[in-house]
Amino acid sequence: MTQQRLRHASMPEKPTLDGLEQVWVARWETEGTYRFDRSKPREQVYAIDTPPPTVSGSLHVGHVFSFTHTDIMARYQRMIGKSVFYPIGWDDNGLPTERRVQNVYGVRCDPSLPYDPDFVPPEKPGKREISISRRNFVELCHKLTAVDEQAFEEVWRRVGLSVDWSLLYTTISDESRTVSQRAFLRNLARGEAYLAEAPTLWDVSFRTAVAQAELEDREWPGAFHRISFYGEKGPVWIETTRPELIPACVALVAHPDDERYQELFGTSVLTPLFGVEVPVLAHRLAEPDKGSGIAMICTFGDITDVTWWRELHLPTRPVIGWDGRLLPEAPDGVDAEPYKELAGKTVHSARERIVELLRESGDLDGDPRPVQRTVKFYERGDKPLEIVTTRQWYIRNGGRDEALRERLLGHGRDLVWHPPHMRVRYDNWVEGLTSDWLISRQRFFGVPFPVWYPLDESGQPVHDAPIVPSEDLLPIDPSSDVPPGYTEEQRGVPGGFMADPDVMDTWATSSLTPQIAGRWESDNDLFQRVFPSDLRPQAHEIIRTWLFSSVVRSHYEFGGLPWSDVAISGWILDPDRKKMSKSKGNVVTPLDLLEQHGSDAVRYWAANGRYGVDTTFDPGQLKIGRRLAIKILNASKFVLGLAESESESGSEPGSESGSAGGGAVTEPLDLSMLAALADVVSEAGEAFDAYDHTRALEAVERFFWAFCDDYLELVKARAYESGGAGAASAHAALRQALDVLLRLFAPFLPFVTEEVWSWWREGSVHRAQWPSVARGTGDPAVLAVASEVLRQVRKAKSEAKLSMRAEVSTLSVSGPEAELVRQAQDDLCAAGNVEEFVLEHGEVLKVEVHLG
Repeated sequence: MTQQRLRHASMPEKPTLDGLEQVWVARWETEGTYRFDRSKPREQVYAIDTPPPTVSGSLHVGHVFSFTHTDIMARYQRMIGKSVFYPIGWDDNGLPTERRVQNVYGVRCDPSLPYDPDFVPPEKPGKREISISRRNFVELCHKLTAVDEQAFEEVWRRVGLSVDWSLLYTTISDESRTVSQRAFLRNLARGEAYLAEAPTLWDVSFRTAVAQAELEDREWPGAFHRISFYGEKGPVWIETTRPELIPACVALVAHPDDERYQELFGTSVLTPLFGVEVPVLAHRLAEPDKGSGIAMICTFGDITDVTWWRELHLPTRPVIGWDGRLLPEAPDGVDAEPYKELAGKTVHSARERIVELLRESGDLDGDPRPVQRTVKFYERGDKPLEIVTTRQWYIRNGGRDEALRERLLGHGRDLVWHPPHMRVRYDNWVEGLTSDWLISRQRFFGVPFPVWYPLDESGQPVHDAPIVPSEDLLPIDPSSDVPPGYTEEQRGVPGGFMADPDVMDTWATSSLTPQIAGRWESDNDLFQRVFPSDLRPQAHEIIRTWLFSSVVRSHYEFGGLPWSDVAISGWILDPDRKKMSKSKGNVVTPLDLLEQHGSDAVRYWAANGRYGVDTTFDPGQLKIGRRLAIKILNASKFVLGLAESESESGSEPGSESGSAGGGAVTEPLDLSMLAALADVVSEAGEAFDAYDHTRALEAVERFFWAFCDDYLELVKARAYESGGAGAASAHAALRQALDVLLRLFAPFLPFVTEEVWSWWREGSVHRAQWPSVARGTGDPAVLAVASEVLRQVRKAKSEAKLSMRAEVSTLSVSGPEAELVRQAQDDLCAAGNVEEFVLEHGEVLKVEVHLG
């Protein structure tokens, strides 16, 4: 139950923004302001599938940008009466964490080593990494992520995220591992997950498989080598950038319509240096205009090699190992004598050596020709990917199943996209899939596959007969837990068992965040109230990974979508319009900005960025945001200082009369202002309902500055009067407007609005109802035209270089708006210090100012 403050605070003599974050962050937590009320039925709940940021260093301003968008929507939904399920999580397993542990502690995991309970990492890592056991390594991962998570939480609290911190989860927790393993076991039981030995994209630095969604194309320097194979009628020249793969060659291939090679199709040639006989084949993917038009098929140089190998039913001759070096033994059928010149070398060294050998044998024609080519990289890696044959776990995702692909495309059409054009990225990704989703990784800090394999009499694993636990035993770690029917003594011995050595890709866990946060199968009451979620907010570059994989998992388990709406944030760009990223070294960390400008100012900058639009980081916007927050403080102090009596503080927002003693809103100018404010409330609400927070802010801010610059100046003299209906009307209107404006600004600027609210209202502004202002009898045009006349008076004084309090001897206004101006005549005279006011009808509005 949310505690509400029973008495409001007193208004300070000198209001300031400094220190508001510390005060209100603590107060919100103590009072449970943002606690989720799980007693509400599903239709009264707004559930958010919050992105769990990767805990591998520090947050940057791009995180603050996108997370603020979500928080703005959460605060709005809370104010329109929804119980907001707004959890926060940390994505703390996977390659980024492991790399950070290696760098911080100077260690490397060696699973063959025993656990050392007394191991302490060095204070400063040395030049050579220390090898430690898997368990020691995982302990360091937990230790480091705990430190990073604390720093992340500090930033998010400072930003003012209205998450319910009691719902915090991590992707490596027991709950998350249970959900991940349960989902996998069900996928496996239904045939949606499977184990297969196949060519796999492989990062030799991380020594792990890489999924299609994690690929990145980069330009990479290379060279074409013109090399001769031996045909019956003479040399056959191929051009390749990978001469070190000649011992892995299993065929030559050319396009079936290439006239140059028609006589060669169906014949054989011998590879240079090794003398292996390989066939010459035809395939549509061969490019006649690339190089000599005929190419090697090697196992494997690139993805096209895999396609040729599969469709032409070719054998394999692997030569590259998991470490990126050429295997120590020559593949079957390859002469071991020349191969030993390459064995054990890195790809680069092997390429240099084989070029020397080809030159010596006369099989290299001329010098290599330098070229820039596009090469596949792991998105976090720094070396080109290799393709090696490995046994991996996959989940079917439509890459090889047209019917499944169409169902997943249908789910994309059922989603409500903000903005709508982002659906194209989803469609393009699904339509372009060529393989199933590879979910296993050869790493250590992750969710282990809950699988063991029986060992046959020779001690070899029987992979097609996996042993799995019952769901009630989850989570399990097969490397330390024992399968049913076995004992620990049978681990690794013939007739015993072995654990699956791999862990799940981090996306295999993150794809289940709605189930993890909603406590799927462990708290059914909660899950039924929050699933499917209402909103998935995320960045556009992970539509292909996080969004799509989440759709796949929900499709299999629930037959539908995990959320109704998705909101896609753009990137933050540096002043050169380049994406901010840690790898590029152009990121801005948020803590300094929050301390220098204040959290509300940073949130203001973020709120000015729309969904789906890349936004340049502009420090000038932070200054504008701080100026706005200060203006709210000062304008509020002015309004509340006009009538300190308790009797005037309680008028109901939206009414045209205050409480007893507060007076009625009777003056045309005051009624006009409230009518204009009612239009703003309507416009802001419509914008929020359309997930356009920026338009909502623009409408509120536009009104607020006009309110301060024009209405306050127009009404000030009347408001300062003692007694009388006119003063009471001003006081009541000002307080109603302030009440509404604070609530309108609350989703954007939570700290300053809460501070001012506490001066005169009970409870929290963030638990207050979204304003609903009756338009009443006022005409917004009265304030609009009076403001324009006042601007002309100011302009005249400014041009004459006179004080704004200088006397105006005669103010003449003519035009069709004359009757509207008449309703604000007394306020205009007071604000402009006008001695004589002349109103006339006319065709167009004309203002003449005669200065005294």
